[in-house]
Amino acid sequence: MKIRVNRDVLADAVAWAARVLPSRPVVPVLSGLLLEAGDELTLSAFDYDVSARAAVDADVAETGSVLIPGRLLAEISRSLPADDVEIVTEGAEAVLTCGSAEFGLITMPVEDFPSMPAMPASVGAIGGGVFASAVGQVAPAASRDDTLPMLTGIRVDIEGESVAMAATDRYRIAARDFTWRPIASDVAVSAMVPARVLVEVARSLRGGEVSVSMGDGVAGFESVGRSTTVRLLDEQFIDYRARLTNDWSIRADVAVAPFVNAIKRVALVAERNTAIRLSFSEGQVLIQAGGGDIGRGTEVVECELRGDDIQIAFQSQFLLDGLTGIESELARINMESPTRPALIQDVPGDAQPAFRYLVMSLRQS
Repeated sequence: MKIRVNRDVLADAVAWAARVLPSRPVVPVLSGLLLEAGDELTLSAFDYDVSARAAVDADVAETGSVLIPGRLLAEISRSLPADDVEIVTEGAEAVLTCGSAEFGLITMPVEDFPSMPAMPASVGAIGGGVFASAVGQVAPAASRDDTLPMLTGIRVDIEGESVAMAATDRYRIAARDFTWRPIASDVAVSAMVPARVLVEVARSLRGGEVSVSMGDGVAGFESVGRSTTVRLLDEQFIDYRARLTNDWSIRADVAVAPFVNAIKRVALVAERNTAIRLSFSEGQVLIQAGGGDIGRGTEVVECELRGDDIQIAFQSQFLLDGLTGIESELARINMESPTRPALIQDVPGDAQPAFRYLVMSLRQS
């Protein structure tokens, strides 16, 4: 193989594909990036659960393929001078030259690299910005505890032009509804996608339209020459919609930005795993934290309250995760009592809220 490629293009593609490389591969070849030169240069990574493939333009003098240690290639490519990069295979080496810099990298057997999974059939497409926004709102509620795989995923339900995403770690539920362009008007698909993978996909593909594919226990995402596949989790999930509907007796509307900033300031004196206390009354909400060995903090923010005065407490980061997911200027906090969960939602006028976030309240000490 002999190719020449723009340094920035190579570094970007290598960094994107290398993000799925396992930190502790079960077999050595899974630490490698597969470079294939044909009409273009394709870089691939696979760990049996997640695959990534990026295609870039390159001057191909000799076609071929080579398997190179991926993390090392990523470090080298982003440190190269601003010049074209030439990669040539010579025996067991891949010689990388850029300006006066030259690296000889020991290659791995291409034939040992596992076959990449095929992309499932497309079910629809959505703008990368909307996709990234929805994933960013829902993903914080997914659990990081791998002993309960169901809670580490994002539930995706597709029915025609409507898509619903939801995640929960048992202490909160985040849900987002949006519309997209399905491949067929009667498409109906449900899947549990690992949240960490969906976050990476949304972050990296937000610049263009994202094509979504599902089938045979695999989900696929494609955009602007890049594609990712991921093995789906078990479809079992809670009936989250029933938990998001209630006749809330208390409702507070508060401007998001000043509320978030005040909570962050007051939380500076909150000890780990202690509560942020909110006291809602007519025209204001009093935010309080601390009172232990560190100190205490209070701040008042304006709000519009409908219903009785209420004092309720939350874990500060859980509360902030819900509020930062709000895209409207106002957040609506629906409550019943200090011991019941609260529902945070955006206030989009007469339309149904696209984002909803149910969070458990804490016992106040």
